[in-house]
Amino acid sequence: MFPSRRLRVRRDSLWLFWLLAGWAVALLLLLLPADVFAQGLLVNVEVSHRVRLPRPVPPGAVIPPTASSYKIKELDVHAKLVDQAAQVQVSQSFVNTGSVQMEVCFMFPLPYDGAIDQLTLLVDGKEYPARLLAKDEARRTYESIVRKNRDPALLEWIGTGMFQTSVFPVPPGAERKVTLRYSQLCRKNFNLTDFLFPLSTAKYTSHPVEKLNIEVAIESGGEIKNVYSPTHAIELKRDSHRATAVYKAQNVTPDSDFRLLFDIDSGKLGASVVSFRPQSDEDGYFLLLASPEIKREAAERPKKTVVFVVDRSGSMSGAKIEQAQGALRFVLNNLREGDLFNVIAYDSAVESFRPELQKFDDETRKAALGFVEGIYAGGSTNLDGALKSALAQLQDSSRPSYVLFLTDGLPTTGEKNEMKIVANAVAANRVHARLAAFGVGYDVNSRLLDKLARENSGQSEYVRPDENIEDRVSRLYNKIEAPVMTDVEIKFALDEAPVEAGEPVNRLYPKQVYDLFEGDQLVLVGRYKRAGAAKVTVSGSVGGKQQSFDFPAELAAASHDETFAFVEKLWAIRRVGEIIDELDLKGQNDELVKELVELSTRHGIMTPYTSFLADENVQLREVAQNATTARKRLGQLEEAAGQGGFEQRDYKGRLQSAKLPVPASAPAADYSSGFAYRQAAGRRTNLGGRPASGPGLGAVGADEAKKSEPADASVRSIGTKSFYRRGQRWVDSTVTEAQEKQLKRIKQFSDEYFQLAEQQAGKLSQYLVFDEELLVNLDGQAYLIEPAE
Repeated sequence: MFPSRRLRVRRDSLWLFWLLAGWAVALLLLLLPADVFAQGLLVNVEVSHRVRLPRPVPPGAVIPPTASSYKIKELDVHAKLVDQAAQVQVSQSFVNTGSVQMEVCFMFPLPYDGAIDQLTLLVDGKEYPARLLAKDEARRTYESIVRKNRDPALLEWIGTGMFQTSVFPVPPGAERKVTLRYSQLCRKNFNLTDFLFPLSTAKYTSHPVEKLNIEVAIESGGEIKNVYSPTHAIELKRDSHRATAVYKAQNVTPDSDFRLLFDIDSGKLGASVVSFRPQSDEDGYFLLLASPEIKREAAERPKKTVVFVVDRSGSMSGAKIEQAQGALRFVLNNLREGDLFNVIAYDSAVESFRPELQKFDDETRKAALGFVEGIYAGGSTNLDGALKSALAQLQDSSRPSYVLFLTDGLPTTGEKNEMKIVANAVAANRVHARLAAFGVGYDVNSRLLDKLARENSGQSEYVRPDENIEDRVSRLYNKIEAPVMTDVEIKFALDEAPVEAGEPVNRLYPKQVYDLFEGDQLVLVGRYKRAGAAKVTVSGSVGGKQQSFDFPAELAAASHDETFAFVEKLWAIRRVGEIIDELDLKGQNDELVKELVELSTRHGIMTPYTSFLADENVQLREVAQNATTARKRLGQLEEAAGQGGFEQRDYKGRLQSAKLPVPASAPAADYSSGFAYRQAAGRRTNLGGRPASGPGLGAVGADEAKKSEPADASVRSIGTKSFYRRGQRWVDSTVTEAQEKQLKRIKQFSDEYFQLAEQQAGKLSQYLVFDEELLVNLDGQAYLIEPAE
């Protein structure tokens, strides 16, 4: 049995494929009859039967036990990294849920070259020997498996070596715990140490992994600055010389390897730049990571000003006002000596804790907590008056200043005009304070909050009715609690470029970089026209004094593999978020709509306005026609309030701040009213470490649910490419009309097919894993891969 996540799956023989470890080690779990092996080598695999995935079973039907099946109960990965050296222990518990005994053999594909030391495999405490197969021998093994199973899944590992162990029995119903221990030397690129755990082969299991836990502990003699995963939304705990990255999930089918990048720097600020340029005649992409030093002395931390503005109108009664009070208490209990603060509560009237800013100490903290206890809900909503009152109190531009503004409704008294409220706030904000706007519930004017945040150097956050206000406010405050460098500017300069050549980089996202906070990390993406050695200058205010730091960078002239291909996808996601923001706040623009369609098509980013691209009848190359359709759908942005407006602005914000190269969940096909979209294939996507709420990000009516299906059914993203189902064919979005006219036909599983896979090993072979007709662009040549008969 060789289960797969593809839409059409073949199961020939008894295969269980799973990855268990890596620097260069992945675990392939093969369930085969014992006579398949001769002297420890895989030789012939006779096809005894073919089983397709079962059809849905009607309610009440009795399902007999499958002759051969299994499930993974737990996958637990612990790695300890000391500089570049890693020690890894992986434990997997799996259960034979079938009715026959399984003979199991473990094989370990090596994702990339490198020496592995002290490889040990234990099954329920008993050690099993393993031997290394060289690349050529491993390639023959991979090909043999692919040919016999008529399944191209293993092609992505052709070109690597593998470890292989002997077989052992697993009786029906039995559970086995397999433990793998090894040590490795991690690769280092662009000054970043790269730890890889090949997790993606777990996608070939027949059931989701019930419990997945990955924990990577980093230790270093130098100061750890940036820690970043381009593949998973990690939780990070750290100090200057230690960091622990944790990823946990339940009932998941992993579809990508786990990667963790980190760098070491002894200065007050650490920065690293990664670049990726797939085509030398096109602009490249770069990712900049920047982190300040951790745990500065309290005396060195800049003093800040925080004003909390809380809505106490009648709609805030009950749990909302109680949670808002809890958020206020959290902020007040976490201010620092020397900070300035105030609390403003508003309904139709505006009331301040004190007429002017207060210096934080134990006495003022207790008094402010008393004021918070006396806040009760009632009255209308004077947004304009509350904002002007809060911003008027800020006078010192040398201090970092933050306004935390919370509302659950629309302006109902005082100034009600959206544009005038924004203009009044900008005029009153003389010290360039950062405004964080919290929209609570679906009744807020989300477009107004986005405009307020954008024009006041801040951000907007949206709290759903079932979310806790206190939790969301405290998370943001924890981020901004200790500013280290404010008013940050980042500049690139090529070492050998003339001054008149101008900036070598463009389209940086986020558009404006403001402050760096202790324990926080800036993730900046952009594009570049000219390659070469460069200098990055990060400057800003540190403790009221201007400081700047220089870092070397290399903007690649051409990338020969896809190690850092995720940078292109991450840039595209953020660019799509910025385009939607521009269209939302400034009105429609034909050029931006066209660019939105082109980016969505190329990168498979199914926004609510371009989800029609997943329709098999839509012609991908009809850019003008598709832009017209997108323009009509963008009319939904006119909805400023209500759940539709709320969902659109929240979705847009998650794209703009994405830290993973994973697009947001796929939207439904059409909307007769309001805004709604469904999760793609039930998957919850993490953007910037924040899970999308489910089961959907909007209310989908019965009619919409019938006519919409997950975009995953007709759109697949692999590496940097996106494929669209058109009839019985999967089409690479980058194949041009001219390339298609000059395509080369190759029969699946033919000698020519395997030669192509070997030529593309380590770079593009991952795109050959379809088991249906495939039109793909490989190095500028279009290939039509035809299924074997």
